[in-house]
Amino acid sequence: MNIKQAYDNWASQYDTNPNKTRDLEGNALRLTLSNIDFDHCLEIGCGTGKNTVWLAEKTKELLSVDFSQEMLARANAKINSNHVQFKQADITRPWEFGKDKFDLVSFSLVLEHIEDLDPVFKEAAAALKSGGHVYIGELHPFKQYSGSKARFETESGEQIVTCFDHHVSEFTGLAKKHGFAIELLNEYFDNDDRKEIPRILVLLLKKILGVKIKK
Repeated sequence: MNIKQAYDNWASQYDTNPNKTRDLEGNALRLTLSNIDFDHCLEIGCGTGKNTVWLAEKTKELLSVDFSQEMLARANAKINSNHVQFKQADITRPWEFGKDKFDLVSFSLVLEHIEDLDPVFKEAAAALKSGGHVYIGELHPFKQYSGSKARFETESGEQIVTCFDHHVSEFTGLAKKHGFAIELLNEYFDNDDRKEIPRILVLLLKKILGVKIKK
């Protein structure tokens, strides 16, 4: 299903449907970023605001972006803060969010819906101040290989959102290409059971000072 249409349709039930991936990624983000300071944050894939509320408490300025207008409307309804702004945008196109502005760019369960990640990493690097961080929380590739995809139920049946497989080496290779150091690579498991396939992959990247980015 078309990604924007799918998330517009999913918005009304996104917060109430059982969703292990949504919930575990939210926990992963909080654990990963709890000890990191950031005054200016760009949140990519804010959805209905599952992480926005927490990020807003950590930062002085938060710009939360999503492809779905319906998701954004629900996030906006949750948050009443002068330092939080919401914007509808397609991040596969050139970003207009400001260059060298943010201390943190976060991606939550959004990169699986983008086929070519190279331009996205390039834009994220340009948006960050030197020394700034990128947080990536994604459905683990191992889950993708087993056939797991974003999906939800409607009156007409199950709807599967368009997804693309991305390997761990793809994330790490693009990080290096665009001038990032990998500070953390972690995996999160259902019920913390490490005998099972991990559900969430997390990377924390840091923009390196003075690194010449490969083209």
